[in-house]
Amino acid sequence: MGYRNVVMYMEIGCFVVCVSGWILVCSTMVTDIWTWSEVGSIVLTTSNYYSNLWKDCISDSTGVSDCKGIPSMLALNWDIHMCRALIIICIILSFFGCILVLVGMKCTKLGGSELANSRVTFAGGMNYLIGGLCAMVAFSYYGHKVNSEFQNPFFVEQKFELGVGLFIGWAGSTLLVSGGLIYSIFAGREGCRSSTEKIPALKIQDAYTIVPTKNSLISWAPTESSESRKSRSTRGSSISAVSSATRTTTTKAYV
Repeated sequence: MGYRNVVMYMEIGCFVVCVSGWILVCSTMVTDIWTWSEVGSIVLTTSNYYSNLWKDCISDSTGVSDCKGIPSMLALNWDIHMCRALIIICIILSFFGCILVLVGMKCTKLGGSELANSRVTFAGGMNYLIGGLCAMVAFSYYGHKVNSEFQNPFFVEQKFELGVGLFIGWAGSTLLVSGGLIYSIFAGREGCRSSTEKIPALKIQDAYTIVPTKNSLISWAPTESSESRKSRSTRGSSISAVSSATRTTTTKAYV
C-alpha cells in the first residue's frame, strides 16, 4: 500500500470523525438539558428544573413539563451571548469544512491537481479545527460557570448540575479538533512540500571576477610611470656606455 492510499484512507476516516462531531454539536442546540436541578420539597411530587441557552423548563413526577423561552435577548448576560455566538460559528465553519474537504479529498477526484487538492483539504481542516476550538471554549466556559456556582457556598440562588448537553458538546468538539488537526498536518505538509519543490535552487558561481576600482587604477598609475622611467634610464646608461667605448677605440687608432 502506497503513501497516497494511506493518506486517502486517513482522509476518509477523518471525514467521518469530523461529520460525527459536527452532528453532535448541532444536536446540542435542540437539547434541553444543559443544566438540571431536582427539587424534592414535596413528598409525592418532585420537580425537575433544566435549561439550555435558549429556554428554561420544569417538569414533575407526573410527566407534565412546561418550557418558557428567554423573553429578552438584551436582558441576558454577556456570557450567554458569547456561548451562542461561538457555537453558531462552529456550526457554520464545520459546514464549509465539509464542502472543502469533499472537494479536496483524493478519493472524490473533484478538484484539479494534487497540489490544489491538498491546499483545499488543508483549508477544510483549518475550518474544522477553528470550529472545534470555538465549540470547546463555549461548552467549557458554560460548564465551568455551572460548576463554580454549585461549589460556591455563598451562592444563595438555585444551584444546577451539568447536563447531558454539555457532555455531548464536549464529545463533538473533541472530534472536530482531532479530525481538523490531522487534516491540517497531512494536507499542509503535502501542499507546502509540493510548492517548495517547484522553486528552483539558487546557483552560486564558483569563480569570482575582480573588477578594478578607481583607487586601484590610481595605485597602478605610479607603478607604470616608475617602470617607464627605469626603462628610459637603463637605455640612457647603455647608450652612454657605447659612446664611451667608441671614443676609446677611436683614440687608440689615432695614436
